[in-house]
Amino acid sequence: MSTLWFTSLWHLLLFLFTSEEACAGLQTPVLKVDKLKLREGDDVTAVCTVEEEIGPLTFFFSDGSQDLYMEHTESHKVERQLVLPKATMNIFCYYSFSFPSTIERSNKSNVIRFDIQEVAINPNIKVNPSTNITEGDLITFNCSVDTTYQRNSELKISLVHGHTLLSVNMTQTDYKMPIKANESGEYECISRLGRVSKSSAMNITVKELFSMPVLSIPQDKVFEGENFTISCQINSFAKERIQMDDIRYSIFQDNTPVINGSIYNGTAGKASNGKYICVAEAKEITKKSRSVLFEAKVLVSKPEISVDGPVIINESFWIYCHSDNGSLPIIYSLKRNKITLNRTEVSDLREKARFLAMISTPSDISSYMCEAENNGQFSRKMSERLHVPVIVPVGKPLLTVIPVPGNIEEGSDVTLICNIAKGSPPITFSFYGGSGTKIYHTTVQSNSSSYGLSAVKRQHSGNYYCEANNQADALMRSDTVTVEVSLANWKKALIAVFCMLVVALLVLFIVMRYKAKRGKREMAAELSIKPASPKSDDSLTLSLTHDTHYSDHTVVMNNKESVWSERPPDVADQDSLGSTNEGDLEYSEVVHPPPVDPTQIPLKKGTDTVYSELQTTQGAIEHVNHQGLLEYADLNHDLPEPVD
Repeated sequence: MSTLWFTSLWHLLLFLFTSEEACAGLQTPVLKVDKLKLREGDDVTAVCTVEEEIGPLTFFFSDGSQDLYMEHTESHKVERQLVLPKATMNIFCYYSFSFPSTIERSNKSNVIRFDIQEVAINPNIKVNPSTNITEGDLITFNCSVDTTYQRNSELKISLVHGHTLLSVNMTQTDYKMPIKANESGEYECISRLGRVSKSSAMNITVKELFSMPVLSIPQDKVFEGENFTISCQINSFAKERIQMDDIRYSIFQDNTPVINGSIYNGTAGKASNGKYICVAEAKEITKKSRSVLFEAKVLVSKPEISVDGPVIINESFWIYCHSDNGSLPIIYSLKRNKITLNRTEVSDLREKARFLAMISTPSDISSYMCEAENNGQFSRKMSERLHVPVIVPVGKPLLTVIPVPGNIEEGSDVTLICNIAKGSPPITFSFYGGSGTKIYHTTVQSNSSSYGLSAVKRQHSGNYYCEANNQADALMRSDTVTVEVSLANWKKALIAVFCMLVVALLVLFIVMRYKAKRGKREMAAELSIKPASPKSDDSLTLSLTHDTHYSDHTVVMNNKESVWSERPPDVADQDSLGSTNEGDLEYSEVVHPPPVDPTQIPLKKGTDTVYSELQTTQGAIEHVNHQGLLEYADLNHDLPEPVD
């Protein structure tokens, strides 16, 4: 590896310092051969050598116009056996060296000139009777070479037509064959001796004895059961060689002869279907026509009518018509009540005719039929009536509440019934209540559904509605029904009893208070004191209030004033009226004053006590220091009579 690197570096430096010529740094090779006189086809050993050069090197042997040989080697020389072409007279060699950035080529070696002797084996081709010949004639080919080489056992002569080898032993015999029209063209004789090969060619033109037959089959519509005719004929023939009657015809079906003649009549059907061919023959020349496929047209079969997807009232849907058998094209017609609505043509047996339709009632579906034809009125076939399920969209549902919403009490059972007037099952019902929450969902085969609420409470009050839907996917919603759950009867009775009890207690309280006030007024009237003297109708009154302090030994006197007081009639009336208005309960002890005559029997201390309801005036309040004191007067019979 180091040696290779050193060598490359040395050559590079040599190249850089020698700039006048690109190849000045490479040695000039030397060419040597083992012989200079050659016969055409001989080989020669050539040796190309370059001293003081080490690889990698690439050696070339060249004749000046092209490289004869190339070899990569690590050595400083190459030896090779070369077969020189006929035109090659001079050869030389050279080599190249690859630097890291460029490839350098050396100078040419010495040129060696060869003396090459030609091998005269050029073939001579002869044709009998002529190069222009009529189809069916016998033609003879003769190939020969110079007599010097003709008897050489190593000499091989072949006859070739295009890519077909006709003969490989043309040195001894001629080649004969009946010529055909398609065998016109170039015929070549090739001679080989050792490595030397030479050839000669000649063009042969062959005239047709008769043209290729043409098979005629009616390409129009031929349906099963109909008659058809097949004919065979030629367009031209060599009148100088044959007559029309000399040509014999045969017609074959799938390589089986059906008739010896140029015309065949048959009845179309499955047995007549196949490939037909015509054969024409004259003077041992046989020609075949191109095969033609004959297939009888098949009358269209009874079509089938169907739909794609569900059929929904008042929505468009597709109707399909298709026949399993029938030659194309097929014309389909959609009919409703025997009236043609639309027509379409189909050119693929797997394709179905498609029609857009719509119905308004379920019974309309059976009014559709499909007609197919492929050979006019004679081939028309009608399908059955269309029978498929029809989906009726649901109507607006009606929500019924049992019992009636106004008669629903706590604890009772409530049934919600959702009913629709129309709609194809299965039908999906959904119940919603309260704040619009779905409370029940079911799918049934009938037009109604129910949902029960057991032992309802006040929380079940709210707006209820239901929804209905089916395969038509047209969701319908009922009107909202308001459900109000009222209190139970026993709760109502309990509340009524409680209210009545409260009212009774209130009335009793009012009555008792009223009676208490009235009793006070009556007692106050009885406690009024009348004077003993008939002259005077004044009475003495002793007031006894709730706040009066009473003692068995002491009589409390305000400001040391006498408890005796004289009440004018009008004042008494006002006090009585004031007592009625204010409603203060006062206790008064009335004593009778002593008689005017002191000699009379002393006045007995009164022991009668009169309770009356008195009005305390502002003056009285000030007199008792705003307390309504209980005053007690012990009146003696010997007290002086009050002075007017």
